[in-house]
Formats: sequence, structure tokens, C-alpha cells
Amino acid sequence: MAASTSSSTSPPGGGLAAFHWTPQPAAAALVRELLDDLLRRCPEVTALANRMRAETATRFSDWVDTLVVPGSPALGDRLRASGFTLARRRGADTCFVHEAAIFPDIVMVPENRSRVAIAVESVADFCAAHAIDASTIEGVPHAPFRRVKVVSGDWVELWVVERHGYDGFQIADLDPRYALQTARTLEAFRSRRRIFAGDEESFDFAEDLVTKAVIAVGKDMACDLFFAAEREYWQRRNRAARVQKERQDALGLGWANHDHHTYRSSRHCFKRLIAILESLGMVCRERFYPGGTAGWGAQILEHPVTGIVVFADVDMSPDELKNDFAHDGLPSRRQLGTVGLWCALHGEAFNEAGMHHLECTFDHAALTAQLATAGVGMMAPFTDFPYLRQAFSEGERWTVRRERVMPLLAAEQIDPKQARVFLDEGVIGSHLENLERNDGFKGFNQSGVDAIIAATDPRRA
Repeated sequence: MAASTSSSTSPPGGGLAAFHWTPQPAAAALVRELLDDLLRRCPEVTALANRMRAETATRFSDWVDTLVVPGSPALGDRLRASGFTLARRRGADTCFVHEAAIFPDIVMVPENRSRVAIAVESVADFCAAHAIDASTIEGVPHAPFRRVKVVSGDWVELWVVERHGYDGFQIADLDPRYALQTARTLEAFRSRRRIFAGDEESFDFAEDLVTKAVIAVGKDMACDLFFAAEREYWQRRNRAARVQKERQDALGLGWANHDHHTYRSSRHCFKRLIAILESLGMVCRERFYPGGTAGWGAQILEHPVTGIVVFADVDMSPDELKNDFAHDGLPSRRQLGTVGLWCALHGEAFNEAGMHHLECTFDHAALTAQLATAGVGMMAPFTDFPYLRQAFSEGERWTVRRERVMPLLAAEQIDPKQARVFLDEGVIGSHLENLERNDGFKGFNQSGVDAIIAATDPRRA
């Protein structure tokens, strides 16, 4: 789905009220009307949508990148009335986006033919999965934008697009030297060293790698490649991810339905984490605190071109929320909350441990039922609103190294019984998150979600 960023003028890392996301039912109804009309006139698209739901528990609408429809003054008025605004997109004269919600770009054209484009990780993979001649792909490998026409119906076309740090619609020639740099950058991210003697060395190495990548391929492409590698690393360490990825790969979709990437950070590393993410072009969005005495908060970041979102969790107190903790940093403290203990046992999510979870968009109930047949269970939902549903898969248990447990015991941050359990049985490390968004809702639930973090605290388990 195309990226959209808030039009808020709040300062970087703004407080709880800086970004007030609300459901957008009028815009959702208009998008649904346009999409339903396309589906009605193209049975092949409807068939694909049915396979997506039945085989991957995903909804066709969540994969839609762009709707291209015949333009008219009346449609333009309806789009504006529901919150869409005109945006500049290379290769599209009249493109509407909704900056307060998550909806596809809507491009108006003078001809009567309509098109729907869905986004996948690789158009070549999609072609292979559906026996489509790959010679029809427009755009060369490693290009920022590639596409292929899949079917034509009654004045309707289905396209599949692949994006890498690009939000326009132009197919451009690619300098072979840039393509080579892109391939080398992805390899460097996929194979990056993650375990060092200390956290500072880990972050120094990652920062140097990111800096070289940005110089070689630019921030937008570097950001896209970096998170592709991060998803791969996380997936290797999480069975639920591997099961679901195999299902989505069977249809050639990949992880293009990712919603956000969640990192857990210790307090003393948080400033370094944010700095490296910002060097990739990410921008601090709202601050997050689940209320009460939860003991943790987060900084949410979004990339304005790729649309990639990061949820960066850290132990903190509610009074620290009013400060710019993302840039000023947080002093170390002896007491470890759930997030801090996770980092102490597994390492920083940005480095050794990998992401705590990837959250993707699904048909929430369908994913729960379908993964259960593959032996993957879901924890109880921690958000259940009409416009937002969230639940973790049952956690992946990781072995914990003795050299991480014993210093915590010596510092009396865990007790002897906990130390024995951690060493003998391991500790929950990561999850896949099952998310369903409706009415374009772009925000996160900040009420009652402290319970799910507490439920994943290894001291409770």
C-alpha cells in the first residue's frame, strides 16, 4: 500500500496528542466503492482475492498499492470531501493521497479504462507463482519500480508492482553500476555482523554500514533494503513467521503486507537506535505510552517514501514522555522492566536479537484459524476494536547464553530460581503479530496494551 505521512506540524517526536489518528469511514467507503466496481468487472481479480483470503488469511484490499480510475470533477470533489488531497507523484498527473489514514493512491486518468495495482516484494516471484511470462515485466532487476500486467477484464486491468524506495509510477532505465551497488548493499545488510563484545561496538558497526549504504544507493533505497534484511533475520528465528511466509510466497506475495517493525531497546542504547533509523530517512512520528504504571513507552517512526514504520520500545516512566527522549536519550537505571530485561537476556533487537515482532495486515479471525491448523497458536487479542484488532502469535522460545544470565543474577536483577529457568528452558524471544485495520485507521491502541507486555515478561512466565 502506498505510503502516507501525517500533515501534522508537531515538533519532532511530538507528544501523545501530536498525531491524533482517527478512523476515516467516508474515505473507506469511497475506496471500497471504487475497488468493488473493479472487482465486479474482472472475475480474475475476484478469484485472486478469494485465494488470498483462503490460502494466506489476507484481504485483497490490504495489498492494493494504487487505483487508477477515469477522472471526473465529481469524483475529485468526492475524494477531497473524504480527506484525500492532491500529491506529486512522478508519472501521474492527478494523484490523490490520504495523509490521515492508510489508503492506496488514487490516480485519475482521462481514458475509460481502470486499473488496480497490488504491491508485492518481487514481481518475478509473483510471475513464477502464477505462470506469467517474466519477459513482460517492465523495469529491470534491482530497479526502484517494476511492474507487470497480469490480467485484462471488461475495461479493467490488474497490475502487480514492486517498489524499492520509490513512490512514483515511472519506469526508468537503471545504471548497471547502481544495480550492482544495490545488490552489494542488500548482501551487506543480510550478512552484517551482529554480535560484538559491547553494545557500542555493535552500533558503531551498524552505523558505518548504514552510512556507506546511504552514500552508495541513497536513503530511500537503503531504507528499503535494510528492512528487507531485517525481516529475513527475524524470520529465521521465528517459526510462525516461516509458516506464514511460506503461505504468502506460494502466491508470490512476500512480506509486502508489513505494517510495522518493532524493536526493543535498552535505555542506554535508545538514542543510538533512533539516530541510525533517522540516518535512513525515517522521521519521528508520535510518542507512545500505554498509560498508568506500564513502565514502558515507544517512539514511532515512519519513512516518508517507503512507508516503512518502526515501533521502538523502551523501559521508561510516564514523566519521561514529555521530554524528547528519542534524541536526548535515557540514562541507564538498575531496575529492568520487561523491555530492558528482554534486551539484557537476548541482546539489542537492532543487533544480535533481531526484531521482537513484525506486524502485518491480515483478516484477523481467518489468520488465527488457519495458523492453528499448522500448529501455530495465538495469544489472546490485546486490541479488539472495529477499526483495529491485534494479537501476538505464541512466542518463540530462544536459548539464553550463560554469560547474559549470570551478571543479572549477580546484580540481583533476577533471582536464582529465575536464572535456572532461563538457562534450562530458554526465554520467549519473538512473535508474529496478527493485525487487522479498518476504515484506514493509522494509529495504535494506547489503552490496555500494557497487559500484553507484562504477559511476555519472562519473570512472569
